[in-house]
Parts: sequence; structure tokens; C-alpha cells
Amino acid sequence: MHKELQEVGEVMHLAKSSRLIVRLLGSSSKEIHSGEVLVDQNGRGVGKVIEIIGPVASPYASVMPLTGRPTKVLGVKVFRGKPRTKHKK
Repeated sequence: MHKELQEVGEVMHLAKSSRLIVRLLGSSSKEIHSGEVLVDQNGRGVGKVIEIIGPVASPYASVMPLTGRPTKVLGVKVFRGKPRTKHKK
């Protein structure tokens, strides 16, 4: 896992709107902002935060997937950090 990654929550659900619903850790909800990209433990982009929803004590994020197969990230822990860049050979 990359040192610069900070765990912020877990992908819980794929909504009918095609957005991912992420349960945020209580302490991270104040630090996450709309437009921020969330990544998996390998630094691959999971999605872009659209809005924070739910009660302050147990917030969720509505996230636009950055993957073509959003069901593959259900249950995955997500982190804030810079997405891994692909290097050309």
C-alpha cells in the first residue's frame, strides 16, 4: 500500500443512478470534498466524489465510478490520495 494513502471508507452499494455509495469513516467525512478522487489500496481510481449525504454521525458519499465495471469495487476500502499514473514503456 502507498504511504500517501489515507483510508476514508468502504464502497457499500451501486445505486440505480449508477453512482457508488461509500460509507465514510467518521473522522474522514470533514476532510472529503466534492470533486475529490477516491482510489483503492493499489492507487487505482475508484470514483469521483459528487456529494456527501446522510447524517453527520454516519456520513456517506455519492461517487461517480471511474471504472467500467463498478460492481467489481463493491466492498472495497477506498482511500484519498493521488491516482496511480500509467507509465509508457
